[in-house]
Amino acid sequence: MTKGKRTYPVVTILRWLWHSSSYNRLQAVLNTVIGLAEVAVSLAQVWAVKHAIDVASHNTDGDVVTAVALIGGLILCNFCLSIASAWVRNILGVRAQNRMQQMMLSRILRSEWRGRDQMHSGDVINRLEADVTNVVNFVAETLPNAISVFVLFLGAFIFLFTLDHMLALIIVCTFPIFLALSKVYMGKMRQLSRDVRESDSQVQSILQESVQHRVLVKALEGEDMMVERLEEQHHTLRHNVVRRTKFSVLSNLIVNLGFAFGYLMAFGWSALRLSAGTLTYGGMAAFLQLVNKIQNPARNLSKLIPQFVAVFTAAERLMMFEDIPLEEQGEAVMLQGVCGVRFENVSYAYPDDRKRLIVNRLSFDFRPGTCTAIVGETGVGKTTLLRMILALVKPTEGRVMIYNNDETQTVSPLTRCNIIYVPQGNTMLSGTIRDNLLLGNPDASEQEMNEALAKACADFTSKLPQGLDTPISENGTGLSEGQAQRICIARALLRNCSLLILDEATSALDPQTEQRLLKNILDDKSHTVIFITHRPAVLEYCDAALDLTDSGRRHDVRKGTTNTQTDNCD
Repeated sequence: MTKGKRTYPVVTILRWLWHSSSYNRLQAVLNTVIGLAEVAVSLAQVWAVKHAIDVASHNTDGDVVTAVALIGGLILCNFCLSIASAWVRNILGVRAQNRMQQMMLSRILRSEWRGRDQMHSGDVINRLEADVTNVVNFVAETLPNAISVFVLFLGAFIFLFTLDHMLALIIVCTFPIFLALSKVYMGKMRQLSRDVRESDSQVQSILQESVQHRVLVKALEGEDMMVERLEEQHHTLRHNVVRRTKFSVLSNLIVNLGFAFGYLMAFGWSALRLSAGTLTYGGMAAFLQLVNKIQNPARNLSKLIPQFVAVFTAAERLMMFEDIPLEEQGEAVMLQGVCGVRFENVSYAYPDDRKRLIVNRLSFDFRPGTCTAIVGETGVGKTTLLRMILALVKPTEGRVMIYNNDETQTVSPLTRCNIIYVPQGNTMLSGTIRDNLLLGNPDASEQEMNEALAKACADFTSKLPQGLDTPISENGTGLSEGQAQRICIARALLRNCSLLILDEATSALDPQTEQRLLKNILDDKSHTVIFITHRPAVLEYCDAALDLTDSGRRHDVRKGTTNTQTDNCD
């Protein structure tokens, strides 16, 4: 993911918002209908109040009780519409937000991995929460509200025009000036809002890392340092919020002074007409209400502008996810029998550093049914080889092939169905042991889960009070590192694929347990096994070893022979 302050054209953002609105268009339509109904009731109340005052002052024939009852009925209608609006917002709004979060998360998980994550996970989560909320609220509530505001303005103007042509035109003529100022306001506010959102993401990143690695922080006595880092970022956030608030307050002050002048002008004009006998008391009340209902849309528009700015900023931050190409999509390519993997003159360098080759002209064959250890110092390309087998990264040059006796395929996301992968470290998720196992195979039966646990030497789970339903916290809290590793291996074995990749997956096991586990996995020859390891004992179980040395030479060590070849791995 690419981090940066990319700015998209307004038309592009609007097009993206329209496409994204497919998840909450029902809510938007209902809110629009309710808003228009509220406008109709509001204008009807203006007429009802004018009518009641004119009846009470004997300027119009009618019954006072009936006129007041009409006002009461309209107030009741407005109350019912408010309830309907709250119901739509709370019920349909949550569903729309959930659907958009699912869509964005699916996009992130299915996109290409560029070899180095340049966007912090805390920043990603911040976008999936706050920015998704802004977009959903804009489409489902802000836009319908804008439609209602426009209709209210139009209806109030027509009503006022029937009472006084000149005043209605004078008030409306101030709008072009307001719109011109709004364009300047939006440009400045958009930049200020972007700065606030980025600062907020940095705060969340520090919070997440501090909580996630709190044991490390405590062990290094770094509590004060992390709090100081948070304070520094809070200072930046406060500074950006203050800048945005000052600009917003000044802008609102100027706008409100203009509205106040317009209202005083309308009041003075209506008072003169009342004094001259050309306007009734009810007419004056309607006059002032209508001026308010013309000015209020403009005032509401000034409130809508920050929401437009916020959603443009949020949309830009979410659109960055879609700048990353999707991985190859399609039907999985499953090879029958035991598979092998072959590297053919493969080189790899990270996209942002093409001059530094992590892997340089490597050729090697992980033959079907064999066990191979990849060894070497840290940084010589061991993990990069696994990522190429998993098609997480693509070779800069050469090919990586997966094959059996009948066919050969270039590795791709579609060939991952042939691979079992156990990553380095503790990768347990919060939930239960059963939840973790089902991640490997959602359709696994109780018997299959128990068999996988036994094969991974993790049958200790049967002695736990709640068995497979034992709850565990994030990163397997409640289990030892060795227990967590064995459950992770059992989870992987449930995939029942032929190519098994173990990345330091037995590092927390004692020698006896490691020996039993490796014997269980290797005895039936049903897997092609690839180890990344620093443990010499593992080599005893391997048919071959790929030694990646920093001296620029690659050693292919087979049982009974040692061959040194000149392919380079940096």
